[in-house]
Amino acid sequence: MARKPRTIITCAVTGAIHTPTMSDALPYTYDQIAEAAIEAAEAGASILHLHARNPETGAPSVDPEDFKPFLPRIKQATDAVVNISTGGSLTLSIQDRIRPAATFSAEMCSMNMGSMNFSFHPLAKRYTDWKFDWEKDYVAGSDGNIFRNTFRDIEEAAKTLAPHDIKFEHECYDVGHLYNLRFCMDIGLFKAPIFIQFVMGILGGIGADIDNLVFMKKTADKLFGDDYRWSILAAGAAQIPMATTASQMGGNVRVGLEDSLFIQRGVLADSNAQQVHKIRRIVEELGCEVASPEEAREILDLKGGDRTAF
Repeated sequence: MARKPRTIITCAVTGAIHTPTMSDALPYTYDQIAEAAIEAAEAGASILHLHARNPETGAPSVDPEDFKPFLPRIKQATDAVVNISTGGSLTLSIQDRIRPAATFSAEMCSMNMGSMNFSFHPLAKRYTDWKFDWEKDYVAGSDGNIFRNTFRDIEEAAKTLAPHDIKFEHECYDVGHLYNLRFCMDIGLFKAPIFIQFVMGILGGIGADIDNLVFMKKTADKLFGDDYRWSILAAGAAQIPMATTASQMGGNVRVGLEDSLFIQRGVLADSNAQQVHKIRRIVEELGCEVASPEEAREILDLKGGDRTAF
């Protein structure tokens, strides 16, 4: 009997967009992040995409000291691949944003493949009472944000992290980002096999619909041939439908409270693990098997958890 296709599930546990007011399930203390990540791994996530937060206020943080309390706990309790964000702030420099990945020599880290308008300011209109003073201005003011990743920034990140043998998750928010990635490969910054995350439904990027996914996939096929693996994350209500579609196109999937606070339209998720359970059930019922952490390492050609610094 032919082996069923393996689908990697990534869980993005907390992110840097949603704020504590928006969901009581959003983890922001060290204990909450560790527990949420471990539960997501137990539910079937083979990759954990991690940001840090200030445990007192819930504000996003790129300080390695805010990663240190939970990374060892996650590694001790699970075999999941840890993927550390390099996009944890919309205002800080690339040097600041890559410090956590470099400090802990993670197996993977995210890398946005271009500069873009990146906004979530419409969310501010949904809330009148905020848990922390910083939240409203942070959300409402995002209409003035440019997420900066110039070619120089990308090159600096690639060269700084190269000695760590970190696999990049190349986050492509639009078709042009795929061409940016091709250029970066052509000048030797990244080598195959690459891992692309199609990011859909963020205000400022490509919309989350099937036609756009098909076009992104066809463009990646043209540019990279067989030298890439891919996954999708879709924001908000598009999360599960687009992940389901991608899994049937041979792609991998990402869920988590970073990308959507909901388990279905209008219903807040109880946890990251609840979203992982849901997409796992769907993927398996549609004929695929969920990849284990070791299978994910093999598929993505990762260095292994024994070579991290945490």
